[in-house]
Amino acid sequence: MKILIYGNFLDYQVQLANELCKTESVMIIVSSYKYQHESLDNVNENIYLEFLGKDYSLYTHKNLFILNSFLKKIKNFDPDIVHIQIGGGVSLFNLPFILFLMKYPLITTFHDIKPHLGEYSRIRNFIPYLLRKYSNQIIVHGNRLKNQILTEYNISSKIVNSVPIGEHETEPFKMYEKPDLKEDNNLILFFGRIYEYKGLKYLIEAEPTITREIPNAKIIIAGTGEDFEKYQDMMVNKENFIVHNYRISYQEGAELFQRSSVIVLPYIEGSQSGVIPTAYSFKKPVVVTDVGSIPEIVDDGVTGLIVPARNSDELAKAIIKILNDNTLRKNMGERAYIKLKTDLSWDNIAKKTIEIYKRAMTSN
Repeated sequence: MKILIYGNFLDYQVQLANELCKTESVMIIVSSYKYQHESLDNVNENIYLEFLGKDYSLYTHKNLFILNSFLKKIKNFDPDIVHIQIGGGVSLFNLPFILFLMKYPLITTFHDIKPHLGEYSRIRNFIPYLLRKYSNQIIVHGNRLKNQILTEYNISSKIVNSVPIGEHETEPFKMYEKPDLKEDNNLILFFGRIYEYKGLKYLIEAEPTITREIPNAKIIIAGTGEDFEKYQDMMVNKENFIVHNYRISYQEGAELFQRSSVIVLPYIEGSQSGVIPTAYSFKKPVVVTDVGSIPEIVDDGVTGLIVPARNSDELAKAIIKILNDNTLRKNMGERAYIKLKTDLSWDNIAKKTIEIYKRAMTSN
């Protein structure tokens, strides 16, 4: 089977393709030569890697002059399946290319069913609308998300599939793991993009309760996004926060995960998160909120704890419970790793994905 993968989740696409290429022929489309992304360091040598664009982004009129020659490469590859992966919205500059790809059996993975809080754009929602309408099969990362897309959009349940997020981004982080680096006691990690829907304010609000119970606890905030000044203003005890307000490399991220005792995702809205499998890969327990399909990959009391969203008191209690019990914390980390390598393994995800490809080919 020849599979072409394209979208705006390059890190995920590479990891999935690395597993698929063990049995199938895979091409990944990357939007430009200037796309210097760490994920490309991990591309399997058996994958066909093609760049749409030269010394500039896909999102420019200059690429119209090279689009024709690029489409010839795709015709020569002649994919049996096109797998597009998108979030809540996509730039219209992708439209001509996506329209061309729709001539092939089409699968779309919606990593987000709708744009996150503050990200809605009618223009950016046009391509997701087309893909919902014309995809032969659709993949989402959880049963709650499957129910959401069926409820909110007029889509047949026969084409919507729930597939776990898998070992998302674990390999790029794990390649930088240091065997001798030890965990710091009572270190709490918030990792990833910083926007309203991530609920960081509730972790900040939980800090006084946490440090009153565990005086030496520290909270690491690692990532970039919206203006961070408002979050700094919320901090009652600034000395209890360690802030890395910039894009974190895989190398630095690996160190942060290794040093941390617990990983916290206080989201107030969301679908899934690649932070959870990354935490599991370092044998770290998680504290998450009950939003989207996030609870579907966290076994409450086993691999972590699930708390209500927008509740800093319950968030603090869960974090304190894990930090105060070394045996519980270590057991959760071990069980998290087992879950990662079984339920969420790339081997498992790839097998499910290939079955969906086959259904798309027969229904086209």
